Amino acid sequence: MGRYILSRVLQLLPVLWLITLIVFMIMHVLPGDPAELMLAGAEGGAITPERLRELHQEMGLDDPLVVQYLRFLGHAMIGDLGQSIRFRMPVTELILDRFASTLELAVFGLLVALLIGVPLGMLAALRQNTAIDTAAMGIAYVSASMPIYWLGLVSILIFSFILGWFPPAGGDGWQTLVLPAVTLGLVSSGLVARLIRSSMVEVLAEDYIRTSRAKGLPERLVLWRHGLKNALIPVVTMVGLQFGGMLAGAVVTETVFSRPGVGRLVVSAILAKDYPLVQGCIIFLATVYLTVNLAVDVAYAWLDPRIRYTV
Repeated sequence: MGRYILSRVLQLLPVLWLITLIVFMIMHVLPGDPAELMLAGAEGGAITPERLRELHQEMGLDDPLVVQYLRFLGHAMIGDLGQSIRFRMPVTELILDRFASTLELAVFGLLVALLIGVPLGMLAALRQNTAIDTAAMGIAYVSASMPIYWLGLVSILIFSFILGWFPPAGGDGWQTLVLPAVTLGLVSSGLVARLIRSSMVEVLAEDYIRTSRAKGLPERLVLWRHGLKNALIPVVTMVGLQFGGMLAGAVVTETVFSRPGVGRLVVSAILAKDYPLVQGCIIFLATVYLTVNLAVDVAYAWLDPRIRYTV
């Protein structure tokens, strides 16, 4: 297992390096001078050429791009993603401060998706080609088709303004998490349910399921131990991608519900032309996404030990 994990980590490193290179080059071809933007925000008045040249030297912007990239890569490897132009704070500190909110939203959103999607998909598979199957898959298709921003606004209208059960946006406490988590999870639950159903239908037709039933094992044991576990491998892929997408910044959900997460931080950085912050956020989120993919690969190896021996 350790050899399998090590091989996957070594495969991720070139991808992460390529991401840093692409992001760095894109940030340097965009219009605007970071030093000029920083002076404009700090001093507000006229920017003298002498002060601009001085700041260029301090930030190393006069060095060749190769030198700038190697310096940036070296700092990034120790967790230093630069200084935000808008906030006058380290980018890493800003991201970590906002990431807790995004992580909280992603975890609870995924829990909602699984709590709704897994039972719905299993019910449809056990009642295949019946009215229950049709109704369950209809619910799954509707939930997967609803735009997040529309569902979020409707949730605020009904549960905040009409019923008054939850605050519409911002604030602290678990009450502020309910609506955005349910909104985020409900859309993903439809995808989970559809995939669980197709996987379970295929698994329940296998010979070892019929053998387990012929031996007299309880139906509950057959379904949960032998059926669901073997049906989870394709589901793990989709759930991992969904969770990675949530962690990478549920931009729409965070914007609709005014949550101070990484997604809103990226949007505000782009609008403010805060290039160091944009660059740092993208690299951080790419690292998080790759880490989630690594966790998915490890889950594969745990669910099906044959996978680890293919490396």
